[in-house]
Amino acid sequence: MAKWGQGDPRWIVEERADATNVNNWHWTERDVTSWSEERLKALLLEVKVEGSEGVCQVTDVSKLEGEACINNRKGKLFYFYEWVIRANWTGTSKTGVKYRGTVDVANLSDENDADELDICVALCADHPPTPLVQLMKSKGIPEVRHALDNYTKQLKSEFSQGMILPTANGPKAPPPPAQSKPQVQSKTQISSGPSSGATCSVGKTSTQNIQLRETFFTTPDEVYTTFISQDFVQIFTRSPAQVDARNGGKFQLLDGSISGEFVQLVPDKGIEMKWRFRSWPKDHFATVILLFEDRGGETGLSVDIQGIPSGFEDSTREGWTRFYLQAIKQTFGY
Repeated sequence: MAKWGQGDPRWIVEERADATNVNNWHWTERDVTSWSEERLKALLLEVKVEGSEGVCQVTDVSKLEGEACINNRKGKLFYFYEWVIRANWTGTSKTGVKYRGTVDVANLSDENDADELDICVALCADHPPTPLVQLMKSKGIPEVRHALDNYTKQLKSEFSQGMILPTANGPKAPPPPAQSKPQVQSKTQISSGPSSGATCSVGKTSTQNIQLRETFFTTPDEVYTTFISQDFVQIFTRSPAQVDARNGGKFQLLDGSISGEFVQLVPDKGIEMKWRFRSWPKDHFATVILLFEDRGGETGLSVDIQGIPSGFEDSTREGWTRFYLQAIKQTFGY
């Protein structure tokens, strides 16, 4: 057992009765949905604006649908939240007449900054026109935006405490000598096949090939694991998945929209799989070959997709770019 201040900090267990997942080094998830619901309501109920038209104030939150969680992996925190909100406001004119209306927020999520939120102010249909609507639009919307921005800041500063445990301040031992890895097959044994744009025919189906390239600012083993781990796949696709990471193992993503089989897995080097979209001709699979290149602190990924049914090239390119490459980068910070 490592002593405090010595060895790899991920395994520090000073005065801990339970050494499982020490220092929260492995994947740790905390559900913050209930906390978020209470915090969002409290912040929105503080919204109040005044002007020459009168006074407007948010009085209650009638709709709050969504979820939120915080994940920690190897000392990095990732925040996931998505909310659809409707709040009710009451306005009082200078003459004392009261009006009611709504504020709708359709896209509060980790993918949008506060200034990108779509916020809509409306007056209840049974009320006559009033300048208070303009007051809510000119002054109320910025206040609502500020309240939602405070929610995201508090989520990241207050509620994330304890997700990453402290490491020792003392000197660290030098890294252990590199261990030799088992013999793995070379890149030439997982061939990239025909060049991008080539046309061929599989049975009666005319097909196309495409190639994609991406760079991830992490190590090949991290990227490789992200593609074959069921837990990580479910995180970056944000939906249930089935992934059997072995040669001949099946996988299914995005509610069955994507399915296939692993043909060959070469740890940290390459993946070959049979892969298909649900909308493709029945029983037709493309061959997808992923090759990982270690560039010292970053990883080059080449994606060769062979045998795409003609007419599906653009949707396949967009799907891989959006649901794999961009999703992995945005989710894990690579």
